[in-house]
Amino acid sequence: MYSPKYLISNKILKNIGSIEASKEVIENAPLVPSFEKQFQSDAMIRTIHHGTHIEGNDLTLYQTKRILEGEEVYARARDIQEVVNYRNVTQLLDELAVKRGGYDPDMLKDIHKSTVDRIIVPDKIGVFRTTEVVIKEEGTGRVIFSPPPANEVPYLVEDFFEWLNDDAGKEIHPILRAGIAHYILVAIHPFVEGNGRTVRAFSTLILIRENYNIKKFFSLEEHFDQDPAAYYEAISVVDRQSPNLGNRDISPWLEYFTGVVAIELAKVKDKVRKLSVDSRLKVKFGEQIALSERQMRLIEYVSDQGSGGMGELKKVLPMVSEDTILRELRDLLEKGILKKTGSTKASKYVIASK
Repeated sequence: MYSPKYLISNKILKNIGSIEASKEVIENAPLVPSFEKQFQSDAMIRTIHHGTHIEGNDLTLYQTKRILEGEEVYARARDIQEVVNYRNVTQLLDELAVKRGGYDPDMLKDIHKSTVDRIIVPDKIGVFRTTEVVIKEEGTGRVIFSPPPANEVPYLVEDFFEWLNDDAGKEIHPILRAGIAHYILVAIHPFVEGNGRTVRAFSTLILIRENYNIKKFFSLEEHFDQDPAAYYEAISVVDRQSPNLGNRDISPWLEYFTGVVAIELAKVKDKVRKLSVDSRLKVKFGEQIALSERQMRLIEYVSDQGSGGMGELKKVLPMVSEDTILRELRDLLEKGILKKTGSTKASKYVIASK
């Protein structure tokens, strides 16, 4: 059975600590569902755009967004298909995340099928390669990566999944498991084409299944795509150590990978903190509060201004009737989030103190 070689360096430890701190803030901040959906939608669009762009797709982020919204975009048919496919991959990950049992090679093959649908010849879709491949540098033609021979691929994949499902493998931190999977599957290069997207998606599947999807607010692909040279170099540093996969120390890659996750989650943490309603609510209730979008806007206004009368709050929600606003305010009063001060005509709403 394959057993990854690595050391938990100070850098990895620091990154994991940062990831855990960000995770805690993100998962416990008093965000409302409407904001969560927006965060998730933005992250998905960025993941799909950057996940295909790093592989040579020419579409812009705006074009990707339009395609995902069902609008017509004039571009290369292949580029459009890659975006549609990667959207399907993100949906497939949600299905695989709740599948019972351990991980298996069919999951990897299913992800590949969705990734390269209508892009490569049908008999290569979801099928491990039976031919040798080499990765050459553009321009110079220099061979920069020689994956294992095709006849070894099924055995290497089987070995990897045995480790992933083994009790000892399960003891490893999910972020490290996702990072190890990312490197090993890239190194095996199981398919003729579409390996990068397939492997990154499978790595994400591990995070989702093992409670590190962090509400799906982040996009690792965006970071990889913003500095692809650093991404490929982090892989190459390990590749160059030995032709034998089992002899390679993957610590340098894990330092890079955990660093990327730490950076991306820190960004999300900062955004979440800015968007979160007055932190006193969290302290008071000790749990996340589910509010409607209208309630959120009312609370934001009251929190920012210190108080709000009906005249002001009607301007916050100009398209909503006064009765509806009163109903939303009554609910917030009942939940103990707001309190009413002053006489009836000049009454104001303020954030309730602890």
